[in-house]
Amino acid sequence: MFPSIRQGMMRALVVLSLSLSAIEAANAYPDQPIKIIVTFPPGGSADIVIRALQPALSESLNQPIVIENRAGAGGNIGIGVVAQAAPDGYTLGVAAAGVLTVNPHLNRAAMSFDPIKDLAPVTMLAEIPFVLVSSQQSAVASVADLIAKARAQPQGLSIGHGGNGTAMHLTSALFAQKAGVGIQLIAYRGTAPAATDVLAGHIPLAVLDIPASKQLIRDGKLKALGVSAAKRVVFLNDVPTLAEQGLSGFESVGWFGIVAPAGTPSEIVTKLNAAFVKALSDPAAVEKIRTLGAEPVPSSPDAFARFIQSESAKWGKLISEAGIKAE
Repeated sequence: MFPSIRQGMMRALVVLSLSLSAIEAANAYPDQPIKIIVTFPPGGSADIVIRALQPALSESLNQPIVIENRAGAGGNIGIGVVAQAAPDGYTLGVAAAGVLTVNPHLNRAAMSFDPIKDLAPVTMLAEIPFVLVSSQQSAVASVADLIAKARAQPQGLSIGHGGNGTAMHLTSALFAQKAGVGIQLIAYRGTAPAATDVLAGHIPLAVLDIPASKQLIRDGKLKALGVSAAKRVVFLNDVPTLAEQGLSGFESVGWFGIVAPAGTPSEIVTKLNAAFVKALSDPAAVEKIRTLGAEPVPSSPDAFARFIQSESAKWGKLISEAGIKAE
């Protein structure tokens, strides 16, 4: 047998052997506990959602689900750990919109990984719409009223939001861009301080997430002008969307999903996806998630990957056009 033919056959056997080994590993998966890294502190929305899914996931995968909170740097720390983990399906991460689609455009140098190249999307988990509110002291009563006042008095109005580069910041900037008005955007260190100042009338407007605002709206302490989702939300179904009120195509929601290290075998990703999709239909889990003001949104890995890419392009364009900079 010619040497070149023999070498070709040996390479083919090696490839076949590796493929069979990968298939065997995927078939045996999982045979040990699975760790899920949450990039937020305990008690936050993402943490509550994954803990609501924990029992159903453990039952479906027949293994303990270990949750580890590793907050900091806008999600870069925790997801950086996931990106560098072995691609065997035993280390996963709960990644939010910021770390996957915003941070790369604001401060790419601070990231130790590439969200597109170094991660394997598994599924979306949930989304949380935002709501544009005004204080009871404010003369602004509707979106049309707000736009008219902003055009009459450029820079005379301000919108508070939860911090530079957050989804609420970008939602505020998108509103100003879509409405074609000049509005001062005021950054706070989180949603709670922004809500406190708009309640007190120190600022006329704020973009808040549903969990932080829905009870204040129901109690009549804040006026809801419009929700940022593409369609009305069940928690505030009498509040029209911003798109309904003349801002065509307006859509902005907070969201998070599950990612694994790049290179995780597709068979394992498929198994994980099936387990998460099943858990997201568990009645007890769904009830806990909706109590937050969030909505379960399971997806296929491919659909989640496409969504990440489209969101990254959308927010990258806005960040560039609006001149938004990292702090």
